[in-house]
Amino acid sequence: MSVSRIDLLNHSFSKSLRGYTTDEVDRMMQEAADAIGRLSEEKAALAGQVARLEERLAEFRERESTLRDTLMTTQRVTADLKASAQREAQLIIDAAHSKAENLINQGQLRLARIQEDIAEARKVKAQFEMKVRSVVQQHLRMLDMAREDDEELEAAAARIAGRQKGGPA
Repeated sequence: MSVSRIDLLNHSFSKSLRGYTTDEVDRMMQEAADAIGRLSEEKAALAGQVARLEERLAEFRERESTLRDTLMTTQRVTADLKASAQREAQLIIDAAHSKAENLINQGQLRLARIQEDIAEARKVKAQFEMKVRSVVQQHLRMLDMAREDDEELEAAAARIAGRQKGGPA
């Protein structure tokens, strides 16, 4: 049970001869301590995550600064170097598009395989269920036959017992 500050403030303990029931108070305090502990752990984890993200942000800002400087330098480069850089950038973009398309195709193939596996698993499950039903039905028929045999044996035993009391028939 998760206890919030409001839950803790609004909770009323039942009274006993000496006051509040100790077990209830202890349990509520334990729940409050657990909730506070979880929140402290979450806060610490989030603080660590914030620190890591701030480090990454600083790295990205440094990269951005470097990129800005590079852009200023690139603008001063001759038209031939600029054209060459543009061609190279286009090649990188094309390669990235190609790689992305390849990843998408691989993902679609994997999805298709997973869907096939699911369909096969459903088929196997259905076959298994049919086999189990068949076995259960066979056992039920065997139980019915055994009951009928028992009834016939009881009837025969009753006839024999009746003949022994009344004499041979």
